[in-house]
Amino acid sequence: MNTADLSLPVDVPSTALFTDQYELTMLRAALAAGTAERRSVFEVFTRRLPDGRRYGVVAGTGRVLDAVENFRFDPAVLAFLRERQIVDERTLEWLSDYRFRGDVWGYPEGEVYFPGSPIMRVEGTFAECVLLETVILSILNHDSAIAAAASRMSAAAGERPLIEMGARRTHELAAVAAARAAYVGGFATTSDLAAGFRYGIPTVGTSAHAFTLLHDSERDAFRAQVETLGRGTTLLVDTYDVAEAVRTAVEVAGPGLGAVRIDSGDLLLVAHRVRRQLDELGATGTKIVVTSDLDEYAIASLAAAPVDAYGVGTQLVTGSGHPTSSMVYKLVARAGSDDPEAPLVAVAKKSSGGKTSVGGRKWAARRLDANGVAEAEVIGTGPVPGELADRQLLVELVKGGEVVAREPLDAARERHMTARAGLPMSATQLSRGEPVLPTEYVHGASGSQ
Repeated sequence: MNTADLSLPVDVPSTALFTDQYELTMLRAALAAGTAERRSVFEVFTRRLPDGRRYGVVAGTGRVLDAVENFRFDPAVLAFLRERQIVDERTLEWLSDYRFRGDVWGYPEGEVYFPGSPIMRVEGTFAECVLLETVILSILNHDSAIAAAASRMSAAAGERPLIEMGARRTHELAAVAAARAAYVGGFATTSDLAAGFRYGIPTVGTSAHAFTLLHDSERDAFRAQVETLGRGTTLLVDTYDVAEAVRTAVEVAGPGLGAVRIDSGDLLLVAHRVRRQLDELGATGTKIVVTSDLDEYAIASLAAAPVDAYGVGTQLVTGSGHPTSSMVYKLVARAGSDDPEAPLVAVAKKSSGGKTSVGGRKWAARRLDANGVAEAEVIGTGPVPGELADRQLLVELVKGGEVVAREPLDAARERHMTARAGLPMSATQLSRGEPVLPTEYVHGASGSQ
C-alpha cells in the first residue's frame, strides 16, 4: 500500500489559504490592469547558505507537488475571502476555477544546492504562479533546513544509524514533515507514528523513564518490558545508577539483550564504561544507543566511542541552529503582453542591502573535475554549453498542471547520498567555511525555451 496516496489526518483538504494576503491583492490588481495573464517565470533560490554551511539539501519537493495539486478555492474559502473583503467579486470568480496549469522544473529532491541555484522554476501566467509563492517557500524552507541538518549529522555518524525523535519539540504537523526531511538527509528511522503512517518511514521506540518510575523497582520494569517486547528490546539504563541498571538488564534479559539506551551524563565516558561492563557480562552483542540533546558536533565527538546508534530530537527539528533555508521566490522573466507567443523579457530586483537578484530563465549544471568530483555550480540563461548538456540539474516536475515526477521517498534519500558523495571531501567538515562549490554565472539570451 502506498500510504502517500491516502487521505490521512496529517493532510489538509486545501492548501489555498497557506498564503499571504498580498498574493491575492496582487492578483486582484493584475486582473484589473490586464497583466494577470502575462506568461511569467518565477524561481526559488537562496542568496547565501546559513553561516558556516558548505552545501544545502533540497527537501520537500514531494510535499510541494501535493500542495500544488490541493491548491483549490472551495466555497468555504471563497466565503471567507468575501466576508473579509480581501478581494472583489471578479477576483473571487477567477479563484473559484483556479487550477495551476503551468509547468514546474526543479532540482530533484535530495540533490544538493548552493547560493544562486535555481532550486525550483515555476512557469505559467503571472496570476496562477504568484499565488503559489508562500506555500512553496513554506515547505522548501522548512524541509530543506531539516534535511541539511540531518545530512550533517548522518555524515558525522558514518555507518551508525540515526533515529529521528523530535516530534515533541515542534508543531505536530511540522514533526511529520521534519521526520520526512530527516529521512531524505540520511536518518534511518523515526519515533513519530504519523510520519511512518503517511510516508512509510520505519518507526522505532520502546520506553521512557516514566515506565521505570512506574514500577516498584527497576528490575520489575525491565522484566515487564522484556516479557512483553522480547529480549531484543532496548532498555533505558540511566534512570538511577547506570552500572546497576546494566547489570540488572543483562540478568533479566540474558546476554541476548538487544540494546541499552543512555540518555544523560558524559556520553563518551559512560558509553565506554557500559561497553566494558556489557562485554564482561557476556552481552557482547548488545548494542548501545545514545540520546540527550545531540547535534552534529556531539555526534562527531562520539566517533571513537563504542556507540551503535544515535537518537536526535531538538537540534534536528530546529535545523541545528538554522531553522530556515532563507529561500526566496522571485519573478525573473515575463512576457510583454498576454499573447502566449510573446517573448520573455528578463526582469530582476535591483536594490541595496544584498537583496539583488539575477534576471532571466535559468538552467543549472554541475561541472566535474578530471576525477569526477564536482568543482562548480554553473548557472546560466540561454543555450546550455555542450560540455554541460548532460550535467543539467533541473528536472520536469509538473507539465501543463499535471504532476509528472512523483517518486518513492527512498529515491530522494538515495539521491542525496550519491550527490553528497560527489562533492569535495571538505563538504562534510563541520568546521566553519564557505560553500564547497563556487557558483559561476553564464549569461546569454534570456528568452523562452
